[in-house]
Amino acid sequence: MNESLPHPHLLLELDALRDKALAADTLNALAFSMANDLYPLLKFHQALVFAERDRSLELLNVSGLSRPSEDSPYLVWLRRASRWVAAQVMEEPLWLTQDSKAPPADISDGWSEWWPTGLWCIPIANQQGQRLGLLLLLLDREPPPVLWQHLKGLVGTWGYCWAALTRQRRLSRWRPSRRQALVTLLLFGALLFLPVRQTALAPTEIVSRQAQIISSPIDGVIEQIKVRPNQPVELGTPLFSLDETTLRSRAEVLGKEVAVADAELLAASQRAFDNPQSKSELTLLQGRVQQRRAELAAVQAQLKRTQVVAPRAGVAVFSDPNDWLGKPVVTGERIMQVADPSQPAMQIQLAVADAIALEPGAEVTLFLTAYPLSPLKGTILETSYQARPSDEGVVAYRLLASIDGTPEHARLGLHGTAKLYGGRVMLGYYLLRRPLATLRAWSGW
Repeated sequence: MNESLPHPHLLLELDALRDKALAADTLNALAFSMANDLYPLLKFHQALVFAERDRSLELLNVSGLSRPSEDSPYLVWLRRASRWVAAQVMEEPLWLTQDSKAPPADISDGWSEWWPTGLWCIPIANQQGQRLGLLLLLLDREPPPVLWQHLKGLVGTWGYCWAALTRQRRLSRWRPSRRQALVTLLLFGALLFLPVRQTALAPTEIVSRQAQIISSPIDGVIEQIKVRPNQPVELGTPLFSLDETTLRSRAEVLGKEVAVADAELLAASQRAFDNPQSKSELTLLQGRVQQRRAELAAVQAQLKRTQVVAPRAGVAVFSDPNDWLGKPVVTGERIMQVADPSQPAMQIQLAVADAIALEPGAEVTLFLTAYPLSPLKGTILETSYQARPSDEGVVAYRLLASIDGTPEHARLGLHGTAKLYGGRVMLGYYLLRRPLATLRAWSGW
């Protein structure tokens, strides 16, 4: 049949067929190539490509047809004939005729009507030898044995591509039985009643349980920050100072006003011996002197308060000093904290959307960003009554939790994620709590 083709020409044809098989991106594209591109070599009447699926055969492609009609008499008969043919084929290609294998009567009648003398059956298998499909070639005579030696590599390529294209679809082809589906639903329903620990995650910062806020004692401008962030301080250590220029100028003016008022009072006192009118002015001048002295004392007291010192031993906690230098502040504005590092605690910002029922004493596990493999354990000490916006703009409840033991890596200012443990609830409630809350808020039910 192909003896007239030069041997190099045959090799080029086979190489082109391998390239087309490797370029196929779907199983149907591969089946189309198998059914049509082999015609120049074998001149068959028709080629049929079947896929084996769960002990049944599915027709993938018929040569010359883009899509076979499912209700044609030929395809109805072909379903029965393909099952009989598949039972005859083992691991090697098989040449079938009505004389070599006596088919059943209904298949024999259709064979005589639609098929030629012989049928060359080529099994398509994967690398493990599992048959994936069949290629049936309708021919007038049996191909020479030497041709199979050349086609064996091409058929192996088809099997490799077939397995690669169907590997991702095996799971999707699985369909559970009604019994399996019922058992799965029952198990799933039972799992929904499984008691689990209710938990929530929230951003957390390590703070001190004993921290004192240092605020500005008067209105003014920050002149100097005398400590660095996280610097240990002792009682009386200078922390920062306010600019004294305005207050000193005010004190000098008031000092001169006091001197003038004293001089006026002295002169009036001397005139009062012989001038009754000057005697009546003594009370007014004495009040003015007292007012000026009081104003001077107030300014001097403010000058003393421009130097702020640590009220206790601890660590100075604040942001970058450069953010404060030259910044105007008002009385009571928070500048920094003096915290006791020996009493660390967790400050937790629990978002309203993630809030669960928590009571003092509930367990907390903190996973620090800097030390993810060394979690900290603790318990809830206090919870806020009202949710407030956090620094990130998230409305959250503020919780304070203790830290068990004295871990070295529990340093002030470290951040992480805390896992809070509530009471036990059913797994179904745990999974559906937030969707149900959203649905109820949306529907008003």
